[in-house]
Amino acid sequence: MSPADPQVAEGIDRLCRAISADLSTPPVLVGIHTGGVWLAQALRDRLWPQAPLSQLNISFHRDDFARIGLHPQVGASDMQEDVEGRTLLLVDDVLHTGRTVRAAMNELFDFGRPAAIRLAVLVDRSGRELPVAADYVGLERDVPAEQQIKLEGPDPLTLVLR
Repeated sequence: MSPADPQVAEGIDRLCRAISADLSTPPVLVGIHTGGVWLAQALRDRLWPQAPLSQLNISFHRDDFARIGLHPQVGASDMQEDVEGRTLLLVDDVLHTGRTVRAAMNELFDFGRPAAIRLAVLVDRSGRELPVAADYVGLERDVPAEQQIKLEGPDPLTLVLR
């Protein structure tokens, strides 16, 4: 993954510094489909190049089916390692309402009971609806409620405001 966007490169650098200072052993690395997987790949490449990368698809745990319907890219999660009793690093591109993280934790617990889940996000923005906070944040951005910020990629990785 190559970040073409200087903001993305800066955010990944900050995440790598914070994570490596905090975690002495590699966690189970889990990216949330799709932007979280791209970011998790970039973190793995820098921090633990040999580590397996799990991909989490949260489509079946979303709480907004009534409003948006089933996402067209529904697929299975791909867990590369056992989560039971392990520390997980859950990775997503943007933390907004907290609902994606809630759905991701529901999906993770379908695979077992981890010892701990740490959350790393490229962008933390305002608008939280659930009490969810990231352990590691690359960038903090104030984004108006009517706009979205999204990581596009995978090569290059770019932040887009819509």
